[in-house]
Formats: sequence, C-alpha cells, structure tokens
Amino acid sequence: MSERKRSIGGGAVRTESIGRVIHVHPYAWVWETIESDPSFVLGSMFGTRVAYLDGKLTLCFTAKTEPWRGILVCTDRCHHASLIAEFPSLSPHPVLGKWLYLAESANDFERSAERLSALSRQRDPRIGVSASPKRGRRN
Repeated sequence: MSERKRSIGGGAVRTESIGRVIHVHPYAWVWETIESDPSFVLGSMFGTRVAYLDGKLTLCFTAKTEPWRGILVCTDRCHHASLIAEFPSLSPHPVLGKWLYLAESANDFERSAERLSALSRQRDPRIGVSASPKRGRRN
C-alpha cells in the first residue's frame, strides 16, 4: 500500500495509509538542508528543536510567540559583530543574549535561514557551541 500525505493545516500532515497525524515543525525545511550530514542530530531543548553537528549545538528552532518565534544561532559573543554584519536581521536574543536571533518576521527570514544553515553545514567557526554534558538526576 502506498503512503500518501496531505496537509491538514497547522503544520500537521496526515498519513493516509495509517490515518495518524504527524506534526511537522514549521522550520523543518531549514534543518532538512543539514540532516544528511553524518554527524547531524536533531534534539529537543526547552520546547524547541535544536540541531547538532559534530556534537556542537548550532541552530535552535523555536515556533512559539515573540521573542521565541524564529531561529537562534548558537554562537559565542565574540562572533556577534561579524555575523550581524553579514546578516543585518540578526540581533542578540532579548532573553538569551548569548545567542543571536533571526525573527520569523524579518523580511529576509527565508534567505537568511537557508544561508545560516549552509554556513552551519560548512562548519563556519562562528556557528556552534560545545554542548554541555547532561547531568544525572538527583534522588
């Protein structure tokens, strides 16, 4: 039986052969450009989706309300000026200022998101931070 998919609104897709609704993140098209990389890992963090390459946290995708509606570029503060010069729509996130934020409302959101994803895949040294090791649970 072939599987057909159709959009049912809100980023969800119904798989006809099964009848289940699969929710698709609105920014999945951005990380699809890097998910073929052998080191790519897609994770979750605080209700967002995060992309890792070579164990480094590179991009964070958040689809809530402002200021959590867009893409956070995981970077060190020493790279902010260089990235902002290249991507004028980037700015330090108003809550999480250590990372840069590309708001979905930016005029060049799609173009900038694609380019940031490409730079991430090319291992631009300005993008990516070492992920903190997970701590065990306390009893």
